[in-house]
Amino acid sequence: MAGASGLLELFLCGCCMVALGAQAWGQCGTEHPEVEYYVAAVYEHQSILSPDPLSLTTRKQALQLMNQNLDIYEQQVMAAAEQDAQMIVFPEDGIHGFNFTRTSIYPFLDFMPTPQSVRWNPCLETQRFNDTEVLQRLSCMAIRGQMFLVANLGTKEPCHFGDTGCPEDGRFQFNTDVVFSDNGTLVDRYRKHNLYFEAAFDTPPKVDHVIFDTPFAGKFGMFTCFDILFFDPAIYTLRDPEVRHVVYPTAWMNQLPLLAAIEIQQGFASALGINLLAANIHHPSLGMTGSGIHTPLQSVWYHDTESPEGHLIVAQVPKYPLGHSDMNSARRKAGPSHAKFLEILTGDPSCEKDAQEVLCEGATRWDMNSPPTFHSEMMYDNFTLVPVWGKEGHLRVCTNSLCCNLLYQRPGPATELYALGAFDGLHTVHGTYYVQVCALVKCGGLGFETCGQEVVEATGLFEFHLWGNFTTAYIFPLFLTSGMTLETPDQAGWENDHYFMRKSGLSSGLVTAALYGRLYERD
Repeated sequence: MAGASGLLELFLCGCCMVALGAQAWGQCGTEHPEVEYYVAAVYEHQSILSPDPLSLTTRKQALQLMNQNLDIYEQQVMAAAEQDAQMIVFPEDGIHGFNFTRTSIYPFLDFMPTPQSVRWNPCLETQRFNDTEVLQRLSCMAIRGQMFLVANLGTKEPCHFGDTGCPEDGRFQFNTDVVFSDNGTLVDRYRKHNLYFEAAFDTPPKVDHVIFDTPFAGKFGMFTCFDILFFDPAIYTLRDPEVRHVVYPTAWMNQLPLLAAIEIQQGFASALGINLLAANIHHPSLGMTGSGIHTPLQSVWYHDTESPEGHLIVAQVPKYPLGHSDMNSARRKAGPSHAKFLEILTGDPSCEKDAQEVLCEGATRWDMNSPPTFHSEMMYDNFTLVPVWGKEGHLRVCTNSLCCNLLYQRPGPATELYALGAFDGLHTVHGTYYVQVCALVKCGGLGFETCGQEVVEATGLFEFHLWGNFTTAYIFPLFLTSGMTLETPDQAGWENDHYFMRKSGLSSGLVTAALYGRLYERD
């Protein structure tokens, strides 16, 4: 499905919304007169893949395959240009594909000079460097479309055996993002640091912290896919207060309930108060779909597991994104539930770990009629959970130093099982990183063992406050409703040393509402 939601005006321009429960909003040219905008595009690309990425091939054969994908890119650049786009972002692995070995990918690699030391326009200076055919085509697209262009490709850089980390074959091979200006000049390149099972590529000897300037929106940061979960380069780059926008090529495999592509994209933009232009690859059979243009308070997104086609999103984006802190004063007009939340929070005890028990001093002790705590696997982690059975109530669940709370109401009796879960520990599957998570999730069935399973449809409507005593400042609000629809909290932020989010008036059944905290220093 494709969709849009939120509170800040960010308008979809000229894109067809697929008929899978999509909701369209706004009209092109309709905007707040006091807000300045630029026009951005992201393209979710159904890439043409090598039939056998493990086999050896020639440079000529590799270029034949890559040019098929580049032909599609060029079509999308011109389609975006017709809608006055000033920038377009293409996905990770969209040109060459994936699942290569170090040897088999070599013919697909372009030579990459260092943009900081070499000013180069590949379209106009085609003979300057060998093996730069892909860079040349991308540069010419930027000129033809008269827009900044961001794309991902494989690159090679020669090295000497005395250089730090130089591989035995005498070259580095990098998963690389490039950005071209509207006159075709190579502005900068970013070499992916946090590789995700990518045997064909090397980790750069030094982390690239890429910030580039544009005449229409100021400074942009740039990083790739799995990088979004780590401090370096993602958070480090955004320490620069002038960086208000990020371009983000990705090849993301969705994993519910907490790490669907559009879910983490929106959560990142919301938590960091930036605009995120995210382009994902489109291979639904591999679980790869989900792109969007996200502000801190609103998103235009695309997620479609049925269509085999790529999809272009074009939207007007505010140059100066508003965040939750800007809107919280307007959102504080809350009803009795918020007063109840503040009352509970004022007297909220802390959790302490004593030997093997978690003790929440002063917390309500469950009696025989109260919901029991249980454990279930979610995202390969052992969550501690409590079922959400009643029509309304206040639930609490603790693990290690984290206590999660839920204050909720719903309009009628429950027909689906929901659970409030907590996890505070090191995630070790498909990457190693430390998380603190408070999550309200719809379970896959009526049994406790189904809580944490992947679910996309739900009917349960809630008015709720979700909060926890997090020990990190980096907390990403994750919010999905039925049919992979993004929702935005009515309010999110800190209150009395607890991070919370609240929501009333859901448009469809709740799938996931979570606070996903990252403790980078404990990875």
